Amino acid sequence: MGPKVVYKKEDYGLSCDVKVWTTDIEEEARLQLLKTARMPFVRKLSVMPDVHYGLGATIGSVVATTDAIMPASVGVDIGCGMLVVPLGIKKEDIDEKILDLKDAIEKTVPAGFNGHSGFAGAKKWRKIFEDKQYRNTLKRIDDLGLREKAETQLGTLGGGNHFIEIVYDENDDIWLMLHSGSRGVGNKLAEYHIKKAKSLIEEGAKLPDKNLASFTKGTKEFDEYIEDLVWAQDYARDNRLLMVDLIEKAIKKVVDITMDRDSLVHCHHNYMVEEIYDGEQFIVARKGAVRAGFGEMGIIPGSMGSKSYIVRGKGNREALESCSHGAGRSMSRSQAKKKFTVDDLIEQTKGIECRKDKGVLDEIPGSYKDIDEVMENQTDLVEVIHTLRQLICIKG
Repeated sequence: MGPKVVYKKEDYGLSCDVKVWTTDIEEEARLQLLKTARMPFVRKLSVMPDVHYGLGATIGSVVATTDAIMPASVGVDIGCGMLVVPLGIKKEDIDEKILDLKDAIEKTVPAGFNGHSGFAGAKKWRKIFEDKQYRNTLKRIDDLGLREKAETQLGTLGGGNHFIEIVYDENDDIWLMLHSGSRGVGNKLAEYHIKKAKSLIEEGAKLPDKNLASFTKGTKEFDEYIEDLVWAQDYARDNRLLMVDLIEKAIKKVVDITMDRDSLVHCHHNYMVEEIYDGEQFIVARKGAVRAGFGEMGIIPGSMGSKSYIVRGKGNREALESCSHGAGRSMSRSQAKKKFTVDDLIEQTKGIECRKDKGVLDEIPGSYKDIDEVMENQTDLVEVIHTLRQLICIKG
């Protein structure tokens, strides 16, 4: 099928073609993509069907460069991603225990701005922090006053669109699914480097957007950013895995489960990695996009009131072996709060045990794109393995 829209470099004065897997794209996001593609070091740019406007770089974009990286093309929630694992039970096993399960999980995993009061996950935390490869990151974390935050927030959910869900598939099998990232420490590291990149913009330089400021390969600033970036990606991964450990213990207080960790699916969707295309090595930044190499498993969540999917990648090279990271917002959080009411939220999340108050109104399903349409636009990128529906959705 290929991309739905292609903005040719010769038509728009770009460094590369912009390939988009949807026609549903807001004008603000479209212009932002063109600005990104005007950066001289951007060699490839593929755009997923959940695309929407973001800070500096567009959410739902996959940017390939050779000798530079823009911190904004990764985003401020470094390592944000998804995890899903089957629990070895059926929907009927928990139909009468929904409230007890929700209560047990909420008491175990801090959400919002909260952290653990004790030293939860101490061994995992120490392994991350004391790895010799990341000594510079450790010093920077101390310099930025982030040590306590990093300690107490490992194994915590966060807020916004992050969630813990108990879901069931087409066979009524129960899964645990969660969405979180590198928490406050990753956010502050990202902000630090974005600010640093802006400070290096040469006087008189004309960037399409100052938020697209970059680091050049071979410089001290580039190396420092990559080191911190990789560290934060590892922190985000371990954050999700620690939550699984904590949630497993919480669930077992309510119902007996056999968590099948061999079937666990785990993926970043705000991250950087090096990959080879057309015989050339690229720095690939995925911001709101999941790697979908041939046979690779991924997770595409909808909203807190719609379906989610476990998918297998088709390895579409034209799309830089990527797919969407979710449904994608159709309106901003402030717009959602103005348009919808708590009654709308109650109606749109009917049958799901979740928060139904003003504090999560910006996460109402109506503020997101139609997940069915998003999936239809990427049938050449992934195949659906399981369709998941929520029973419980926990948000900070």
